[in-house]
Amino acid sequence: MTRRRDGIRRPAPAGPQPPARRGRLTGPGPSEGARASAGAAPTKDARPPAPRGRLTRPPLRPAGQGRPVVGAERPGRAASGRYAALLAAIVAAVLAVSAVIFVGVSADGLRGRGTPAREGGGAGNPVAPASAGTWVTAWATAPGGGEPGTDTAGLAGRSVRNVVHTTAGGTRARVTLSNLHGRAPLTLTHASVAVSAGPDTAAALAGTMRPLTFAGNPSVVVPAGGQVVSDAVRVLIPRDAHVLISTYSPVPSGPVTYHKHARQISWAAEGEHTRDTTGAAYNGRSTVWRYVTALDVLSDDSEGTVVVLGDSLTDGISATVGADARWPDVLSDRLRTALASGRDLPRYSVVNAGLSGNRVLADGPGRPPRNPSALRRFDRDVLGRANVRVVVVVLGVNDILRAPGTAGPERIVGGLTALTERAHARGLKVVGATLMPYRGHHGYTPSGEDVRQRVNAEIRDGGVFDEVVDFDEAVRDAYDPRRFHAGYDSGDGLHPSDAGYARMAETFELKALKGGAPARL
Repeated sequence: MTRRRDGIRRPAPAGPQPPARRGRLTGPGPSEGARASAGAAPTKDARPPAPRGRLTRPPLRPAGQGRPVVGAERPGRAASGRYAALLAAIVAAVLAVSAVIFVGVSADGLRGRGTPAREGGGAGNPVAPASAGTWVTAWATAPGGGEPGTDTAGLAGRSVRNVVHTTAGGTRARVTLSNLHGRAPLTLTHASVAVSAGPDTAAALAGTMRPLTFAGNPSVVVPAGGQVVSDAVRVLIPRDAHVLISTYSPVPSGPVTYHKHARQISWAAEGEHTRDTTGAAYNGRSTVWRYVTALDVLSDDSEGTVVVLGDSLTDGISATVGADARWPDVLSDRLRTALASGRDLPRYSVVNAGLSGNRVLADGPGRPPRNPSALRRFDRDVLGRANVRVVVVVLGVNDILRAPGTAGPERIVGGLTALTERAHARGLKVVGATLMPYRGHHGYTPSGEDVRQRVNAEIRDGGVFDEVVDFDEAVRDAYDPRRFHAGYDSGDGLHPSDAGYARMAETFELKALKGGAPARL
């Protein structure tokens, strides 16, 4: 069940302010630069095109008025002839200029409002005027650190083929690649995107392989601590499909920025095979995502993006590999089924910004931190996604488990409230979840349970989020509310089973996604 925020604005307890972001970007972030280019308004200095109305001849001045023709003391037949010839030449020039303007405006008018500033070109990378649509994020993940064993050489001389699952379809695609945890520039000489030919395969569906470009170039250098967004490429991306995103780096550039708990089989190959459609060269399997952090599509079946900000409970650390059984995956399926049945609901994609071990308040170790707090990564992992409309927050348990005695209920609630306020500042609605039980986990303590109960009381009271989904009530044991129901427990007392993830998604009232942030008084 969900509960609405009561509208009473409570001051957040004193707590840590979001620290400054580290690392450099190669340009404006996806939400303000490359991603905004699709629908950017003209600058104040831009001039509108000339009107395309009928050109009319200016009225002739009466005889004796105005400037006389050069070299004539009074109008005569010869002067009148020369005047008529000069006027005819002027009219012809104006008509020629108008025709050029008309052609330019007509060609520009073929572009929809969602057309990106640049689309990749070159052989095998077809470009055509974009259809009408909205840029949304069809898949995303949070970079979680540098991959062990890649500190020196990175993945030099190898092709990486990431497999990602889409929650929106579209006619254009662009990819975000990250070198956030690299200590040297990352040189990528080849990259591609394609629709997968099927489950558990590195092969591409026939006719869907597209090379990616970056500002028109096939190669790009991503600075240490930075990220890049590819040019948009024309390719039909289906919803509820697997997409292959391949990269190749010829030189050492470690460590590799990665997401550890992908719960999806991806691939690697020796040598440059980014355009290999057969997948035969990809004999290396992995369960991590490397470099890639987002796939955006120009969509005609979605009008916005829902970002789920969470920890391992959202990351799906205990979900079946390759089954797309994380609770945000199930939520996306529920939303699409409800829309197909005719329910009045928003057409949103749902993307997973879960990061195992994540806390509201504190960063993990490392510089930059391998696991930045939700307050620190909010701009990158939520506001950086395309056309975000709703944020779902499922956080707080790790603050209790990893910092016992230091993260009291007031501080945790204050951090959650700060996330809501930051979302409201961007006009986003926030749905928040109660903290689920964890008795049976090795980190359980009675004092931690007391903190969880007090945080949940504040959340249920309606002063933290705009809407509340009560995951605690949905999955707890009726006879011992401090534990998971046996059928929803993966076995460690903390993380749900596939059935538990499904129960979470089923509990989420879809109407909670309707509407926006409350009006600011």
